[in-house]
Amino acid sequence: MRALVISGGGSKGAFAGGVAQYLIENKKLNYDIFIGTSTGSLLVSHLALKNIDKIKHVYTNVTQSSIFSVCPFIIKRKKGIETIGIHHFNVLRSILKGGKTFGESFNLKKLIKETITKEEFGVLKQSAIDVVVTVSNLSLNQVEYKSIKDFDYDEFCEWIWVSCNYTPFMSLAKKNGCEYADGGLGSMVPIEEAIKRGATVVDAIILQTEVSQLNRMPSLNAFSLLTNMFAFMLDRIEASNIRIGKFVASNEDAIINFYYTPTVLTTNSLIFEKEKMTKWWSRGFSFAKFKDEEVSQLNTTSE
Repeated sequence: MRALVISGGGSKGAFAGGVAQYLIENKKLNYDIFIGTSTGSLLVSHLALKNIDKIKHVYTNVTQSSIFSVCPFIIKRKKGIETIGIHHFNVLRSILKGGKTFGESFNLKKLIKETITKEEFGVLKQSAIDVVVTVSNLSLNQVEYKSIKDFDYDEFCEWIWVSCNYTPFMSLAKKNGCEYADGGLGSMVPIEEAIKRGATVVDAIILQTEVSQLNRMPSLNAFSLLTNMFAFMLDRIEASNIRIGKFVASNEDAIINFYYTPTVLTTNSLIFEKEKMTKWWSRGFSFAKFKDEEVSQLNTTSE
């Protein structure tokens, strides 16, 4: 069995889309399992259906308003560097209304239902392919994996949305008496889960460089400090997931093919810009093609 695993990474998901497009359309790989975390969960259903053009259009046209119903920050650009500042009115309004988060992401929930139809969901659910999204159960302090096989259309769309909710900037979901948030808070790269579900070959798209290349800018305000702290924690979670995945793979005789980003794409993955995300999709496709050709050349040389 072959699995495609896509990590979390916000707007960097466009790069993952490009890599996946090459693997599915050009390399003609067929996957039995698709597992995504956060932005990866937005991609996996469409990739399983091979609706590449549709999800590419979404990722290369999405804006802040496509995601946030209440955006808690404003984007500032100074000397070519993007930073986020507090949108004081929106944050204050959320607090006064008794909200648990600084912003709300109900527009994303609407976008998910607009891009995955009930008919497409039905086709996917009846197929042999398993599509799984990762969520973090804050109440029970555990990571949960939600398979398309276990839910109806509305429920599964909501789990996709939950997987992407980067609290406290986005919505906090409450389901079955528990509070849920972004799957990346518990499992950024669910390689272990793919192997547990029977995968013997895993193609893992990691929306981070293999070697740390980033010296973060000093925090300018409370929000930039929070995003820097979360980025640090998610980087540690990601590194731990990869180590565990490699360990499990070695014990189960599974093969993992890693696709890291070759360079740092952005220092803030909550900023969604059409021009940049279009470039990242193309770069992901080109990078996967280059890596495939490089591997083929090495295999030919070794023979």
